[in-house]
Amino acid sequence: MILETQNLTKQFDGKGGFKDVNISIDSGMVFGFLGPNGAGKSTFVKTMVGLLYPTCGFAWINGFPIGTIESKRKIGFLPENFKYYDWMTGKELMKFHAELYKMKNPDKKIEELLDLVKLKGHENKKIKNYSKGMQQRIGLAIALLNDPKVIFLDEPTSALDPVGRIDVREIIKRLKDDGKTVFLNSHLLSEVEMICDEVAIINHGHVIAEGKLKNLLSKNTYVEMVISDYNSELIEKISKLAYDIVLKDGKLTFKVKDKDSIPEIAKIVVDSGAKLYQLDSKTSSLEDLFINIVGKDEDVC
Repeated sequence: MILETQNLTKQFDGKGGFKDVNISIDSGMVFGFLGPNGAGKSTFVKTMVGLLYPTCGFAWINGFPIGTIESKRKIGFLPENFKYYDWMTGKELMKFHAELYKMKNPDKKIEELLDLVKLKGHENKKIKNYSKGMQQRIGLAIALLNDPKVIFLDEPTSALDPVGRIDVREIIKRLKDDGKTVFLNSHLLSEVEMICDEVAIINHGHVIAEGKLKNLLSKNTYVEMVISDYNSELIEKISKLAYDIVLKDGKLTFKVKDKDSIPEIAKIVVDSGAKLYQLDSKTSSLEDLFINIVGKDEDVC
């Protein structure tokens, strides 16, 4: 595991933050960390990168305890709200951070990253003249400067237009292809759904759902069948594989926890003597899953 926590907790005078978080993340994975406002997401990231000390529990990055120099050497971090020295140019800012990392001959790496985040031609402009989106891009470049194994991105597309968001998605996919691990905080659930392998949902400081995204989504598949010549025992026959079953006026609707059970249910329907005219299924989106778990009264962030 490149990142692992055991009952990790950070609270402030016994309140807020997060409590007893247990997650394990493999190398080369994009991991989405989701939750409403005040759920504890940013506090968790700040604790993992060493900006906050945990109240209790344990965590490791790349095999080293969090907060140690060894754990910090190969991590990158783009916070949601950051402020750089705006009197510097983009290139000067990157060289400054390269000196902090004690990098030798960083010019080639800086040029590669400027090209990656599409700031070539703007590197000699001062940060104060950068748009918010350009500042986000330079922040991403700095987060990648030390060739990290784990990159923490807190709302990396918050200031970007649709084209910029596509660019960042492509960068994240490229990082994954290179074997990097990306820990992503984002309120844009549709984007998380497109790029994340696994997700965890945190609410009121507790992780309430975690796992492979495709497995979490497949647990809420809605199925609708149009049938005729059915008998009263049909619901009982499929109840071991489905739930929330409703049969009315030739329309059979239900939910399944595993999409692979749909063909088996269809066979049960036909074998019972009923005629099957139509079958439609719809798997929940990440937004559906989030609302079902967290509730409609919460604000996503």
